Amino acid sequence: MLNFIKNFKNDESGAVTVDWVVLTAAIVLLGVAVGASVSGGAKGLAADIGADMTAQISP
Repeated sequence: MLNFIKNFKNDESGAVTVDWVVLTAAIVLLGVAVGASVSGGAKGLAADIGADMTAQISP
């Protein structure tokens, strides 16, 4: 049993997987943050474009 615990403590076979999960989570969170910061400006711009198009169509 003691040998099993020592081998488990020294085993690093899952370390790469943990690194990839952490990096992927960081990239996803960065994407969400960028999307949240850009969405307000995009909605405002879309509203402005819609108002301009409506003004051009109306007599």
